[in-house]
Amino acid sequence: MVNVIWILFILIGLVIAVFNGKVAEVTQAALDNAKYAVELCFGLIGVYALWLGLMRVAEEAGLVNKISKKMQGMMRFLFTDVPARHPAIGAMTMNIIANMLGLGNAATPLGIKAMKELQDLNPHKEEATDAMCMFLIINTSSVQLIPTTVVALRSAAGSSNPTEIIGTAFIATVCSTMAGIIAAKVLQRYY
Repeated sequence: MVNVIWILFILIGLVIAVFNGKVAEVTQAALDNAKYAVELCFGLIGVYALWLGLMRVAEEAGLVNKISKKMQGMMRFLFTDVPARHPAIGAMTMNIIANMLGLGNAATPLGIKAMKELQDLNPHKEEATDAMCMFLIINTSSVQLIPTTVVALRSAAGSSNPTEIIGTAFIATVCSTMAGIIAAKVLQRYY
């Protein structure tokens, strides 16, 4: 479906460019942005390699396990219908930690694994459980201690102080996550 939408956008843009006589400008903009996309990707490789490497070091050093143990109380509060030692808890904890460190791409496989584990616990396979909804809310709103991707994008775009958004991003994501958790806890009582 998304592919169809993108194709429609491109075709509509080309048709409008033809009617306005701006095919050359559209072609040049497409080429310029393709070049910019490649430059941006190379700029992000270094930042992602650094953070993914640090995450791997933290895993190997046992730091991730220690953080997971510290988060057990919070996880039990958030996911009351998931057994404490179930593999879903570990995958969700790792996903939340990766998101907090701004490693969205590293968090994705852990999030998929967590959802598969939660689906195994689901007695009604066609409906999402409360735990699935809560995990989706936390994953989507994710508290950002270090918004790595945005910092990298700002750095690649030439910002003089790409890290200046860390404080405001943290406050904004804490507020959005708290709002999501409260809404989910309230709605769980009625649905």
